Amino acid sequence: MKVGLFDHIERSDRALATIFDERLQFAQLADEAGFYCLHLAEHHCTPLNMVPVPGVYMGALARLTKRLRFGPLCYLLPLYSPLRLIEEICMLDHLSRGRLEVGVGRGVSPFELNYHKVNHEDSRNIFFDAYDCLVKGLTSETLTHDGPYYKYTNVPMALRPLQGPHPAFWYGSSNEIGATFAGEQGMHFTANGATSHAKVNINAFKAALAKRGGPANPKAEFSGGVAIGQLRHIVVADTDAEARRIMKPAFEHHLESLNYIRKLNGSSELTARLNVHRGIDFESCEENGMAICGSPETVLRKIIEQQGELGTNYLLAYMFFGTLPFEAALRSMELFRSQIMPKIQNL
Repeated sequence: MKVGLFDHIERSDRALATIFDERLQFAQLADEAGFYCLHLAEHHCTPLNMVPVPGVYMGALARLTKRLRFGPLCYLLPLYSPLRLIEEICMLDHLSRGRLEVGVGRGVSPFELNYHKVNHEDSRNIFFDAYDCLVKGLTSETLTHDGPYYKYTNVPMALRPLQGPHPAFWYGSSNEIGATFAGEQGMHFTANGATSHAKVNINAFKAALAKRGGPANPKAEFSGGVAIGQLRHIVVADTDAEARRIMKPAFEHHLESLNYIRKLNGSSELTARLNVHRGIDFESCEENGMAICGSPETVLRKIIEQQGELGTNYLLAYMFFGTLPFEAALRSMELFRSQIMPKIQNL
């Protein structure tokens, strides 16, 4: 099992410049500690995400780290010009000397899409067209594409990715439709949500991937050539009680950030159809498996239990969130690195 990191980089009780400084230092230490990849979310007009232009932030990561892979999870394709995004991907792949991983999606929030004048009902079809265009542009000397939303004719692709044929594509989903699509495309995949719910989506991905015949961009470091992961918020401390004391207020701030934009716009039939599955508070998320905290022994036991049930080979650890103090995040990562990572790498 490989271990990666995930982050929204949300607004907290510290100055934004301080947040950026802390996160970049955290990434440098994760690089030294041997974490596989840092995946960044993209959200807009919400305190949940202070890096709504992830490419800018990833440019800094490319130069501050040496081994840590990184990428968006995910680029919201309906909000981009495919041509401009192709060029950004190529730049980042070279700046990092081939460490870029490209997560793609359409955007779960209709409110964020609407702020950008994109109709949520149209976003799935826009995503499909943009994705097809992206693949063509990354794998051709010239881009010609005649889709329902994007059209290009003989555009020279002067920028080419360093990784061939292109950086691997990733997809994160909390529903069977997205999981099946990811498997059909041969992408690498991460699930979110309660363990029981994530299991359904992971099984849907595996079935679609098997029917396809395997991953599009195989990775030898993962069994079967494909990353199959689950996202989990994790805090490690010297004792269970200390870990829960640290995690609870930070996690509940994080839940407020997650729900901010939906609360701002009020509840509606539309929000009920978003397929976003999470607990209502820290205790419920701890109960359903999304939040893991405790001593190294406790956290290790819970990770092994979930891995056994889900059949994953990748743990996407969310270790710095909400109002979690920088020092607590550093201590948590060090305990995880020294006492947990060596014991799960052969799972």
